[in-house]
Amino acid sequence: MTEYHDHHDQSPAADAEQPAEQYGMSRRQLLRHAGWFGGAVVLTAAGGEVISHIAGSQDALADVAAAGSGALRFVQVSDSHIGFRGPANTDVAGSFTEAIDQVNSLGFRPDFVMHSGDLTHLSTAAQFDQVRQMMTGLETDRVFTVPGEHDSIGDAGRAYRQTFGRGTLGDGWYSFDTHGVHFIALVNTLSLEKLGHLGNEQIDFVRKDLAGLPSDTPVVVFSHIPLFAMYPQWGWSTDDALRVIALLRRFSSVTCLNGHVHQLFTKTEGNITFHSATTTAYPLPKPGRAPAPTPQVVPARQLKDALGIRTVGYRQGDRELAVKDQRLA
Repeated sequence: MTEYHDHHDQSPAADAEQPAEQYGMSRRQLLRHAGWFGGAVVLTAAGGEVISHIAGSQDALADVAAAGSGALRFVQVSDSHIGFRGPANTDVAGSFTEAIDQVNSLGFRPDFVMHSGDLTHLSTAAQFDQVRQMMTGLETDRVFTVPGEHDSIGDAGRAYRQTFGRGTLGDGWYSFDTHGVHFIALVNTLSLEKLGHLGNEQIDFVRKDLAGLPSDTPVVVFSHIPLFAMYPQWGWSTDDALRVIALLRRFSSVTCLNGHVHQLFTKTEGNITFHSATTTAYPLPKPGRAPAPTPQVVPARQLKDALGIRTVGYRQGDRELAVKDQRLA
């Protein structure tokens, strides 16, 4: 299981400029969705369909608080890029520390924290050790991870798995259940010549993993690279994701959470809603707005507006997920 605990004797968590229309959205919608900071996206499953709408931040906080002590509440952080050195952020360790402090100041203890990849920038042993040590400061029982392509440089992710892959299957994938929700953590960063790629062995794992689940089980899927075609020219897609999406179609509520693109983006296809997360390191350009997805230098006072964390709340029985994205404060 790709996790570690504050208390190391705990049991594993198994118990627990292309046109915007390419994304199924108008350009105006694309720009609006990419700028959802400080607000919230509330996902409501009704009649087998997931409907998303923008809600005020206070509404999202109320949703999480109203869920009560029996609710699931977790946090997603992404793309800390520990080891990056450049003008886009001269202190990525400092901004990741601020993100950790923000998680610890939410007013509740998350059931777990998921880091959705690019923990490091160059996948060195020192960088993996640094980010591991930093994440021990998170006030949560469990921390999960999936690898990014920057965590797989030169060794197909072996160093990553030595640090974070204890108990995982194959190249680092796994699943777990908690609070009535089934979670799947996928690895799609090892074959970048094919953009994001899952491979037959991992897809077979997903097929067997989902086979015994009732169709009304809420499913959340974590990956680093998006499972939808956000912008294939930049590697912002997974070439064989449709094979997994087909396996998820029978479930009434599916939420896919990814990193990689360093910006907020939401897309809904029937019963499946995809949410790309922002970063704690540096912004990347919006799709097609630059020659390549290279780190963007912004005025220092604007940097934190482009960085942030995500909280998710779910109350068992309601089949409702409340997703709130926050700026790094």
